[in-house]
Amino acid sequence: MRRKIIQEDSAAKYEEQLNRKIGEQYLLKLYVSGSSPQSIRAIYNLKKICEEKLKGRYILEIIDLYQKPEVAKEVNLIAAPTLIKRLPLPIRRVIGDMSNADRVLVGLDVSKVDNE
Repeated sequence: MRRKIIQEDSAAKYEEQLNRKIGEQYLLKLYVSGSSPQSIRAIYNLKKICEEKLKGRYILEIIDLYQKPEVAKEVNLIAAPTLIKRLPLPIRRVIGDMSNADRVLVGLDVSKVDNE
């Protein structure tokens, strides 16, 4: 009897954590440098990853550093393209053209459970 109660508790806690993960909203900011091939690739790759893995759970803002150069200093950018995940915490950064989906997902802290 006691074992059954513990198993039900564990299942309920797991389900609660899963529902909380599914409900998380991702706030993403991608900093690019104009319409360079690397910037265009980063935008395309990131949008594809987000639509496949975070559909309906993300807000993506794209900031062109050629149009707003002061932003680079404000957020301490050292390279572009750079993706900054603001929410959910912790804040994470991914640098590059976002072509390695696994690396981007690790940077976003998106687990395989989130994707199923």
